[in-house]
Amino acid sequence: MSQEQNRNERRPQRFDGNRPGGDDPNQAPKKGPRFSIYWVYAIIFAVLIGLQIYGPLSPNTTEIDQQTFTTILKSGDIQQYRIISNRNLVKVYLKPESLNKYDSILKSKGVTAKVPKEGPHMTMKIVSGDSFQDDMRKFYADNPSVPMVWRADTEKDWFGGILQFILPVLLFVGIWILLMRKMGGGAGSGGGPGGIFSIGKSKATLFDKGTKVNITFADVAGLDEAKVEVMEIVDFLKNPKKYTNLGGKIPKGALLIGPPGTGKTLLAKAVAGEAQVPFFSLSGSDFVEMFVGVGASRVRDLFKQAREKAPCIIFIDEIDAIGRARGKNVMMSNDERESTLNQMLVEMDGFGTDVGIIVLAATNRPDVLDSALLRPGRFDRQITIDKPDLKGREDIFKVHLKPIKISKTLDIHKLAEQTPGFAGADIANVCNEAALIAARKNKEAVDMADFQDAVDRVIGGLEKKNKIISPEEKKIIAYHEAGHAICGWFLEHAYPLLKVTIVPRGTAALGYAQYTPKEQYLYNTDQLNDQICMTLGGRASEEIFFGKISTGAQNDLQQITRIAYSMVTVYGMNEKVGNISFYDPQQETAFTKPYSDETARLIDEEVRKLIDSAYDKTKELLTLRKGEVEKLASALLEREVLFQSDVEALIGKRPYEEKKSLGVEHEQVEPALGPSAISNPPAPEDNTAGEQTGNPGWTPVA
Repeated sequence: MSQEQNRNERRPQRFDGNRPGGDDPNQAPKKGPRFSIYWVYAIIFAVLIGLQIYGPLSPNTTEIDQQTFTTILKSGDIQQYRIISNRNLVKVYLKPESLNKYDSILKSKGVTAKVPKEGPHMTMKIVSGDSFQDDMRKFYADNPSVPMVWRADTEKDWFGGILQFILPVLLFVGIWILLMRKMGGGAGSGGGPGGIFSIGKSKATLFDKGTKVNITFADVAGLDEAKVEVMEIVDFLKNPKKYTNLGGKIPKGALLIGPPGTGKTLLAKAVAGEAQVPFFSLSGSDFVEMFVGVGASRVRDLFKQAREKAPCIIFIDEIDAIGRARGKNVMMSNDERESTLNQMLVEMDGFGTDVGIIVLAATNRPDVLDSALLRPGRFDRQITIDKPDLKGREDIFKVHLKPIKISKTLDIHKLAEQTPGFAGADIANVCNEAALIAARKNKEAVDMADFQDAVDRVIGGLEKKNKIISPEEKKIIAYHEAGHAICGWFLEHAYPLLKVTIVPRGTAALGYAQYTPKEQYLYNTDQLNDQICMTLGGRASEEIFFGKISTGAQNDLQQITRIAYSMVTVYGMNEKVGNISFYDPQQETAFTKPYSDETARLIDEEVRKLIDSAYDKTKELLTLRKGEVEKLASALLEREVLFQSDVEALIGKRPYEEKKSLGVEHEQVEPALGPSAISNPPAPEDNTAGEQTGNPGWTPVA
């Protein structure tokens, strides 16, 4: 066998136009004849069992009962009969001159007309050989004229002995073949070619020139800057001289960083669809095994295959599964993972690396990656994929609305405005939910009302129509949400109100106020203070109108506490604590703090003062606007859902002119009586404004 043939056998299975998944991805796999060796075993086993039960075929013999046997015996036509005790059987041999006499009997039994010369000619089943012998002795005593022509005999059950020997052998062989098929990657084993003997081989899926990937850059919307970066990599592989003529070098790797659902894997699929070079795709968990050294072996095999296919692209999804920082936590160290990471570092930029291989990787946890993996020479580029802005969301909606029958009156721009903070996966979910809602209503097209219901479902969860709420609780919820809405309406820096409802959704949200956050990335102290006041509006309203508070502000208190502590300890927005930030993104545990107990006491005091001052301001505002709160609460009790236009009709237009904005991060939802209906924004230890971690900043309130 030549070296080329041997190399081809070791390569991963490739797709081509003649196989399912090739030129026609919708082509159904061709079903060929399926014949398993287990069917052979089953047939042989059934035959052996049948022969054991019924015995080997004895042609030209007939079975008789004991009465017939006695009649023939008295007639003197039996030459001899043998009692086979171990088989509970009697074999009857007729006299030669009596064979023709019993042709009629044999005919009635379905046996050939001519009785063979060789016996036994008849057989009879008995219960027990010993008891039958006793019966025959008694018979001869009663019939002394009948000659005794019988003898007791035994026959060796050679067939049963062989069966007892063959069955264990067949069982052993069957188990051995089953194990070998599992280890060798047989059909249905899932072990792949080579099975356990190729456990160190790469599990990457190869997309070569013959493979058709239906996703292109045209299908990726809202990621214009990221597309430019990866398109340059693809162009480099297609036309390297364009760059090398000027002295440029091909980048070793690019790391796609962004929150979940923003389109990192989708962008990699588009690269596979656009690139005219081999594309290896796998996950970081594909390297992980319980055996030390397997992951490193798979990395070596992956890059060996890539060098044979160079120039090519390797895409590793969720690379943080193997790329976590080494030595940070000795208690959770893993030799297998670290050896895999070490091999990855060597292959990407080691002593003997080759050119022509670009590694794309995706992660939403760049803070946990090893610094050696992020240095130039390995992942030269870090491409940040953020949540889309207004224009990006509009483009994403256009992509996902292509297969949906939408109403001509649907305003995509307004829909994008009402979904701030939504990632590409969230928008796809909204479009699908809207289509399902319209189908349940038997509509011919999906309209704006269906999309608004879909947004509510994605944000707050399924509407709980059957939840029983007492009138007293419903009134508290209405005033709670009215307090949020009025604060957001009359505070200059609060988010503009979009909708307020007391319809329960999800598992715990009994109502919520939905806002449209301004498209911005930086927040000053006035804005943050107004956000705290707006968040406290529900509790302040309960205290003003009912004289007592409820548990409905649980999530509100969590949010304002996060904002207040961030203002004091992260952003340096407190005079007494000063321009100091105690935020440490590399801090592994929460048991250490970079300040003294006296400073901690000062921080707690300043945070409490900040929140108490905001609460007093909120109560003062709601007391002044008590009539507006009552109007809004009464309307909520009557209609359950109020939109911005409804609030304007009740209490007039918002006194502060809304300013145009550039970007947005998170949907503003203030739920009542329970946790937030949507996920909270990332805490400061995960993401902060201005920190170059690949994320653009965080919205203080969600």
